[in-house]
Amino acid sequence: MNTLIDVEEMISLEHIDKRFNPQTVNETVLFEDFNFSIYKGEFVSIVGSNGSGKTTLLNLICGTIMPDSGKVILDGEDISTMPEYRRSQRIGRVFQDPAKGTCPSLSILENLSLADCKNQSYNLEKAVNKTRIDFYRTSLEKLHLGLEDKLHMPVGLLSGGQRQALAMLIATMTPIDLLVLDEHTAALDPKSSEVIMDLTEKVISEKGLTTVMVTHNLRYAVNYGTRLVMMHQGRTVIDASEELKNQYKIEDLLKVFNSISIECGN
Repeated sequence: MNTLIDVEEMISLEHIDKRFNPQTVNETVLFEDFNFSIYKGEFVSIVGSNGSGKTTLLNLICGTIMPDSGKVILDGEDISTMPEYRRSQRIGRVFQDPAKGTCPSLSILENLSLADCKNQSYNLEKAVNKTRIDFYRTSLEKLHLGLEDKLHMPVGLLSGGQRQALAMLIATMTPIDLLVLDEHTAALDPKSSEVIMDLTEKVISEKGLTTVMVTHNLRYAVNYGTRLVMMHQGRTVIDASEELKNQYKIEDLLKVFNSISIECGN
């Protein structure tokens, strides 16, 4: 993978405050004056225990939740109040649940056609552009899962690994500024997880995508990406750029996990 990193920021969270259940006995302060940036060309792997803030971080980036205060800047533009559906035009997201990234009742062809029309206006015309079928088939062939011969099969009949591979293709089919991977192998069996991680690295490398990946798998965090971040209680306890990251081993991360009494995960 090309590991040259542009010094420009792709996404920046500035002075973020985020509380849950405010003014109640269950009030939780997760982020307080939190600052975090991802630079163009980076592939950032984020680990941390439940409640450490890693998923909330992704939700703040994608607009699933809004900060109480602070700014979210995407490629120089303040998107702090931009709704999630508009951010999705520039941010591709692959979820932990394979069902969230695809429409199970629609065929593979129909799913790809919808993804292909992202950021375009919908007029009274056929939903499936038959002139694009060869392109879809060629794209599916690159997955090496035999899906190119199942274009008319409902996506709900595919395995979890096949659906997640399709979700990856859908998320990156049109140009995006940022790819967000939200524990996208957590619901898969070990073999499928390896296939998806290999595909992930290939897609990121070929398209030159700036990427942030949250994972519970410490081996994936160590072996993939150009930067390693560990979060705990709404702050970063490890933030290792590529040169330092390459020196980390799984045992090193486990020691940090254990030292702050965090569940080790996978």
